[in-house]
Amino acid sequence: MNPNTLKRLNYEFIKQHLLEHAISYLGKERVESMMPMTGIEEIRSRLDETEQAKKLLERGRGAPIPSLEGIRDILDLLGSGYVFSERNFSDIAQFLYSCTQLIRYMRSHAQAAPLVNMHTAEMNDLPALQAEIERCIRSGAILDTASKELLKIRKKKAAAEERLKSKLASLANRYRSVMQENLISMRGGHYVLPIKKEHRKHVKGSVLDESASGQTVYMEPHEIVELQSQLSSLRREEADEEMKILSGLTAMMEENRDAFRKNVEQVGIYDFLFAKAKYGLEIGGTNVKLSGEGKIDLRDARHPLLGNRMVPLHFAIGEAYNSLIITGPNTGGKTLTLKTVGLLTLMAQSGLLVPAAEGSTLAVFTQIAVDIGDGQSLENNLSTFSAHIRNMMEILERADRSTLVLIDEMATGTDPGEGVALSVAILEELQRRGATVTVTTHFNEIKNFAEAADGFENARMEFDPATLQPLYRLRIGEAGRSYAFLIAQKLGMPARIIERSREIASEGPGRLADHGKTE
Repeated sequence: MNPNTLKRLNYEFIKQHLLEHAISYLGKERVESMMPMTGIEEIRSRLDETEQAKKLLERGRGAPIPSLEGIRDILDLLGSGYVFSERNFSDIAQFLYSCTQLIRYMRSHAQAAPLVNMHTAEMNDLPALQAEIERCIRSGAILDTASKELLKIRKKKAAAEERLKSKLASLANRYRSVMQENLISMRGGHYVLPIKKEHRKHVKGSVLDESASGQTVYMEPHEIVELQSQLSSLRREEADEEMKILSGLTAMMEENRDAFRKNVEQVGIYDFLFAKAKYGLEIGGTNVKLSGEGKIDLRDARHPLLGNRMVPLHFAIGEAYNSLIITGPNTGGKTLTLKTVGLLTLMAQSGLLVPAAEGSTLAVFTQIAVDIGDGQSLENNLSTFSAHIRNMMEILERADRSTLVLIDEMATGTDPGEGVALSVAILEELQRRGATVTVTTHFNEIKNFAEAADGFENARMEFDPATLQPLYRLRIGEAGRSYAFLIAQKLGMPARIIERSREIASEGPGRLADHGKTE
């Protein structure tokens, strides 16, 4: 799809709302990369699975989607030779547990949501890997029972620590009078006593550090050197054994690498799917019928960014006519109608439920071309009309039977006579190519053309002349008015000017030049 089309129809705003419902980084990435599809079978499948997921949510059966916390780094490190840490394996174990819960949940709802459940066919429980991690690691730490050797080493280490602490307690009691504080410290992995600097010669041992003030030295008494050496040796043995355990778990993880990656991928798909379902619930979205022949039949449709603030739209095209000319006063809802039809089409083709009544139909288009807003570019020094013509040329380059064309305020920005003629010629060409076209205009000549030409139909935005208020309802089959004279009169324009305006309008634009001539 043309990026300009997506921008003009507020497609990015829909993606921003979807992002609020995704919980994993992969789900968010899928939202960010989401684009309208063009294959009707694929769109049908995506819409149906979104509808099934929405029904699960409506029944209070939200899917237990894993958060993928810590998993991105793990995927990046797989196959690199990196040995995963205890924290990594805790994240892996939690993910595998969540995957098991997700698979069970989906399979238990396979009958109610068969399309949603299908993704579990690509997932694996990996019970052996999960069990081994849980046997070896808990709460981010390696268990004593992870191996017989580790259990033996840790018992020795605990005994060595007990002997060392007992000796330290005895020494601290002996040197209490020369200690800066009654506290045993650590420096460089060694237990030390904080001795007042002026009394350091009273303690037989080595100075390992000094305080910032220089008043305290941290000393390792000679009596504990051997004990500390034994403890350091056991710590190294423990670290070596822990590395063996982590290496073994990492090797097992590598053996299951492809299955693990597949699980992560499917979790991203599920997160994206249920984000769409949650958004569908939020906007009152429904599953629409699809047409491959350009038929659109929207009932009680609303722009998703306006919701109940918008008067429901009834819009139809693609059967008796495939070009619709919408007229009516300014701020009456003409542009909103174009944007609603265009955005809902983009949403449906993205597998999103749309805010419209059950039974509504949207056509599938390979491209949607829009000319909404003046498109003026100061950078390129383009006037409103020049920008409009450039847009028209781009539309005509690619318009065909599978194109939806949306044009706002046709024939504006130039001489009315020439603008109308050019517009009619463009409409005829789009009709010849079989495009589905909806345009807005104020010009009677275009309304008259649509009334007489095959494949065209008029429509108007309803307006209350008594209150001068637009009603924002689209009525197909009738041409509308701009109500310029009535609005001017209600706002206090002198009656003689209003009457003269009506006379000039009735004479037609071709006679306007004569009024400037001297009798």
